[in-house]
Amino acid sequence: MKNLIKKLENEERINQEEANRLWDLDLFTLGKLAHKRREKFHGKKVYFNINRHINPTNICADTCKFCAFSAHRKNPNPYIMTHDEIMKIVDETVTRGTKEVHIVSAHNKDTSWQWYLEIFKMIKEKYPYIHIKAMTAAEIDFLHRRFAMSYEEVIEKMLEYGVDSIPGGGAEIFDEEIRKKICHGKVSSENWLKIHKLWHKKGKQSNATMLFGHIEERKHRIDHMFRLRNLQDETGGFNAFIPLVWQRNNSFIQTDKIMDSEEILKTVAISRLVLDNIKNIKAYWATMTLNLAMVAQEFGANDLDGTIEKESIQSAGGAKSAKGASLKTFIDMIKTANLIPVERDSLYNELKIY
Repeated sequence: MKNLIKKLENEERINQEEANRLWDLDLFTLGKLAHKRREKFHGKKVYFNINRHINPTNICADTCKFCAFSAHRKNPNPYIMTHDEIMKIVDETVTRGTKEVHIVSAHNKDTSWQWYLEIFKMIKEKYPYIHIKAMTAAEIDFLHRRFAMSYEEVIEKMLEYGVDSIPGGGAEIFDEEIRKKICHGKVSSENWLKIHKLWHKKGKQSNATMLFGHIEERKHRIDHMFRLRNLQDETGGFNAFIPLVWQRNNSFIQTDKIMDSEEILKTVAISRLVLDNIKNIKAYWATMTLNLAMVAQEFGANDLDGTIEKESIQSAGGAKSAKGASLKTFIDMIKTANLIPVERDSLYNELKIY
């Protein structure tokens, strides 16, 4: 273990076997190593953006067991928004200084591909400066299957209609045995990576997520990180890695495992040490609470995500994120922790240092 610690202190790249041994380190040793790496990249800066989440439908053809958002499972309120309803939300949020709209839908087979994509053109024509982050690899895969469009065709349409970057959703855990149990029928791990690779080849950037704390084991998290690291070596297209803490309320997954704060912080710290080629590690406050996300800034993370305004997916599973967070809350909490609040755009260009 001493050799491994020395390797990390010297900033040498570790292999998968060594990464699996990191779980044996105590939390504070891990935190110290991850924080040193974080400070090398970002110093004392903590990033966030002013964004708005919009989820145009919750009617879904897929039946992921972990999901409480989808209408045909435990969520009794199915809905589908019109383009006019979506534009009304965009019009309102723009007046509050929002710089990014983050648009992710369920896989609704009763809509057309135009319904999915044309809203982006409407937003861009009216607000050309707004960054549109939209269409997870799972949605791209759904359009491919539903409308017999190749991945390349869907991506070309997205670019034509104004999508700027794609979020990291749909990755869940890459291990196919686990996927079979929690999200059978959804985009495969191989195709998730393929879609992001195609997107990166267009000179565009994306995020990568990992859903943890359900039935996966620690070795599955490490495997997931290494697949991302390998693709990042090839394309350099990932902006950020986002470890998402699974929300257990209203879920069909049966597990006695409780994801405590120590396990969450260890996962964040290990991701910082493994993913030496992805610059930003996001502690997504909507899945781990704002307080723990702030602690995670001392364990390798450097980002909180954004103000969100309205959050539907995690809050359906029990997270306290439905109404977003205020800009003042972010700034006050970051300053209180003796760190520097930095408002960024969606591609991590710094807009304002508070």
